[in-house]
Amino acid sequence: MSTRALDKVLVSACLLGERVRYNGDHKRCDDDALWRWVDEGRVVPVCPELAGGLGVPRPASEIIGAAGGAKVLDGEARVVSSEADDVTAAFLRGAEIALALAQAHGVRVAVLKEGSPSCGVRLTADGTFSGVKVDDSGVTTALLRRHGIVVFSEHEIALADAALAGLSAR
Repeated sequence: MSTRALDKVLVSACLLGERVRYNGDHKRCDDDALWRWVDEGRVVPVCPELAGGLGVPRPASEIIGAAGGAKVLDGEARVVSSEADDVTAAFLRGAEIALALAQAHGVRVAVLKEGSPSCGVRLTADGTFSGVKVDDSGVTTALLRRHGIVVFSEHEIALADAALAGLSAR
């Protein structure tokens, strides 16, 4: 039997049932693979927005101009709350903390909350606070990807599980 440790996976805390979302709610995901990872001690939970210094509850935030997380990282876009406060620094700080946590645990796969301005994998709000989504990633997802971490949404846990199995087979 191998003594090699199982690969860790970074997971949005709200998917684990933690009430960390802007409105004080969670988005618990009941996928069997996710809870198997929890039982195996593989999950590294994170809420980049809390890590970046934002509280619960907090005003909703969006990336202005449908720009996406990569442009926020590059200083070409801002994250603003529904109360018109610039919260870009908190989002950048939270993304950096999430990356540091992932690196400290040797994480190569993450499962993050789709649609979030931090964690959105393929979708984020368009910055108008109207509920319209655009095809782009959040700030944390963009930073993790720049550092070689493969990011999946909660709708792609089977793919993430397969990726983890592939890493473990190496």
